[in-house]
Amino acid sequence: MSEPHLLLFGPPGAGKGTQSANVADAYGIEHVTTGDALRANKDMETEHGTPREYMEAGELVPDPVVDAIVAEALATAEGYVLDGYPRNLDQAAELDAMTDLDAAAYLSVSESTLVERLTGRRVCTECGRNHHVEFDPPEEAGVCDDCGGELTQREDDTEDVVRERLRVYRENTEPVVERYRERGELIEIDGEQPPEAVWTDLDAAIENVL
Repeated sequence: MSEPHLLLFGPPGAGKGTQSANVADAYGIEHVTTGDALRANKDMETEHGTPREYMEAGELVPDPVVDAIVAEALATAEGYVLDGYPRNLDQAAELDAMTDLDAAAYLSVSESTLVERLTGRRVCTECGRNHHVEFDPPEEAGVCDDCGGELTQREDDTEDVVRERLRVYRENTEPVVERYRERGELIEIDGEQPPEAVWTDLDAAIENVL
């Protein structure tokens, strides 16, 4: 068969990046994220301007520009796992017009677990490595194991900001998840398991669909 067209959903902190990378590696397909696609095509002209104009102004890139960028990325990929799009129902309708999906998978994680994961994350100011105060603590508190740099908490990983990110996710993206569920197209994976167990279940579910 042709290379699979896959979509991976999940709230912030669910592990989409890790599992999407696993999917891309296992199936030999591209990992397409909206962030990477926007950065790679920041000067692409659309009828609403370029992504660069919005990014440099610190503004949210509007849906029509994001839609155009994602369409371009998918058009040049023989197979892909899409991570971070669609974020709302309008984008979901656009995706239907762009491509046919083989599977849409959702990593299900409780809000309490997501808050624990995100607020415990610490990032090295030198090399960018992530540690976690509980799940992956450094050998020396506040010091990166890889380079000895200082570990800090990102501003968007404080509890107030995390809960707001999750509120926005519930408001905008959960209706998209329900849309795929109602259409009988959603694969739901228990994202609260260890990453290796999540991958085992996700891989088996994708294989079953394909």
